[in-house]
Amino acid sequence: MLEVAKIATAALGVFSIVGGIIGFKKAKSKPSLIAGTVSGIALGLCFAVAQNDAKGGLTAALVITVLLDIVFGMRLAKTKKMMPAGMMLVLSLITGGLIVSALK
Repeated sequence: MLEVAKIATAALGVFSIVGGIIGFKKAKSKPSLIAGTVSGIALGLCFAVAQNDAKGGLTAALVITVLLDIVFGMRLAKTKKMMPAGMMLVLSLITGGLIVSALK
C-alpha cells in the first residue's frame, strides 16, 4: 500500500502542474499557474522524500492533499463546475485516502 500511496502522490503532483498550466493557457490565470506549480513541486518533493522516509514524505503529502481538498472544495461550492475543481477535489481525496491507509 505504501507504493500505491507514493505513486498517487506523484500523480497528483503532475495533475496539479498540468492543471495550473491549462488554467493559465485558457484563462490567463497566473494564480492557477503559480498554485498548480507550487503544489505539484511540493508533492513531487514529498514523493522523493517518501522514497527514503515513507512516513515523513507521506505525512507531508497528506498535509498538502488536505489543503488541496479545502481549496478545491471551496471552488466547487462556488462554481458548481466539475472541471477542474471537482476533478481535482476527487483526485486529492483519493490520494489522501490512499496515504491515510498506507500510514496505518
